[in-house]
Amino acid sequence: MRAAGARAAATLACVLGDADLLRALSLAGIPCAVVAAPGEPARYSRFARVVLDWADAWERPEALLELLERFAATQPSRPVLFYEEDRELLLVSRSRERLSRSFRFVVPDAVLVEDLVDKGRFQALAQRLDLPVPPARMLNPRVDAVPVHLRFPLALKPLVRRGDQWNPIAGDAKALRFDARLGLVSLWPRLAAAGIPVLLQQLIPGPETCIESYHVYVDEHGETVGEFTGRKIRTWPPAYGDSPALVITEAPEVTALGRELVRRLGLRGVAKLDFKRAPDGQLYLLEVNPRFTLWHHLGARAGVNIPALVYADLAGLPRGRVLQARAGVRWCKPWDDVTAARAAGVSFLRWLPWALGCEAKRVVAWDDPMPFVRAVLWRGMSRVFRSGAVTHPPETRLS
Repeated sequence: MRAAGARAAATLACVLGDADLLRALSLAGIPCAVVAAPGEPARYSRFARVVLDWADAWERPEALLELLERFAATQPSRPVLFYEEDRELLLVSRSRERLSRSFRFVVPDAVLVEDLVDKGRFQALAQRLDLPVPPARMLNPRVDAVPVHLRFPLALKPLVRRGDQWNPIAGDAKALRFDARLGLVSLWPRLAAAGIPVLLQQLIPGPETCIESYHVYVDEHGETVGEFTGRKIRTWPPAYGDSPALVITEAPEVTALGRELVRRLGLRGVAKLDFKRAPDGQLYLLEVNPRFTLWHHLGARAGVNIPALVYADLAGLPRGRVLQARAGVRWCKPWDDVTAARAAGVSFLRWLPWALGCEAKRVVAWDDPMPFVRAVLWRGMSRVFRSGAVTHPPETRLS
């Protein structure tokens, strides 16, 4: 037992992610190093024993790899690597042989990762494996015209979502909705100029609150180690935005379908499967994200800490007791959810006690207040810096 404790103390979790992933690991008492950009709340957490500089995995992959390798070289044992966005997922997957010399991590088969991240390849995979996805068409606006015969409404999604290309067109929305051909034709030249291949997907009727998810960790032997299901409560922006309010559910139908699809995919590692429930009750698969997500903070609060289970396996430690996730446990991102709730007709006086009662919150925590405080100060100082009122970077002034 003493040897196991010493090994755990010597093995850091290296987090390429946000405060929610860090929080899930800290709830299990796992020592963490954080790779985060200046101003990111995770940098200021008391649970971050080491804070590393950051490089964009899209724009500077080699710089990020070298940064990680230099850090790992200072450690007595190979750190356990966690990643939360597609750009870091692809970096880890494509550099798995190189990174495995310095880190321990779980990641699905390399071809499967590419098939799941690229929406065009995912459609081909779905057809091969008979996955229950909505009908869709792949198009390249640089060479393809808008088809004449389309069944509206449609959702338009980038085949690979890169913020520098997609955000100037769609902002924070993950997809755009079109109810008629005219709007699609109007946008087409901008998509062509940006060089963004897209997927046009048949919309499943119903609000974003009909989106349910299955979360799982499958070990190298194919054993399902931990799993839970959840549902969106609100989305902001209302159409295809991010989720500012989530809840753990008890959904046997979602669990059964999730398990079956994971089996068909032959997936090992962690994944989130998003479904939309149609008015007739049928579940349609929207996407599979084979990486860690903000949901893992909520899952940990509900009793299923998937990052901690992964860490235990990779660090050679006993797994903690795995329970069934408690349905009804909630997470919220307060500064976005208050707006989303107001748009949904929920008054501030009704929303506030609801938000305070959420078991998990983004960044806001009484036992770790500095991520929220320092991030707010950073944003305020950054605005002053950009206006020219001061001449020193805010990170320097706040250190």
